[in-house]
Amino acid sequence: MANVKRMDKIREASGDELHAQQKELSEQIFRLRFQLTTGQAEALRRLRDSKKDLARVKTLIRAQELVAAPREAKTSVHSRAVSSAHLAGAAKKSASTKLRSHSKRKA
Repeated sequence: MANVKRMDKIREASGDELHAQQKELSEQIFRLRFQLTTGQAEALRRLRDSKKDLARVKTLIRAQELVAAPREAKTSVHSRAVSSAHLAGAAKKSASTKLRSHSKRKA
């Protein structure tokens, strides 16, 4: 039940708030790792929870990025594929022209 409340709270956050939470959780994980190396056993549970929360935050940030620019990504992938096909065709044409001109010289 606590995880559901925690996830709902994270989902309600805006992009800037998510980035702030990401930074805060990263710092908290660093501190908890340090505490764990000094032998404080209670840090282990909090470290696990913080890692999971950080993963949730990063997942939501990435989802927002994908929703924000789906058209740009499709266009750029398509244009790169077309450009690659065009360049490959031009290279084949150039190579075959060179072979033909070279064989004519020998004859």
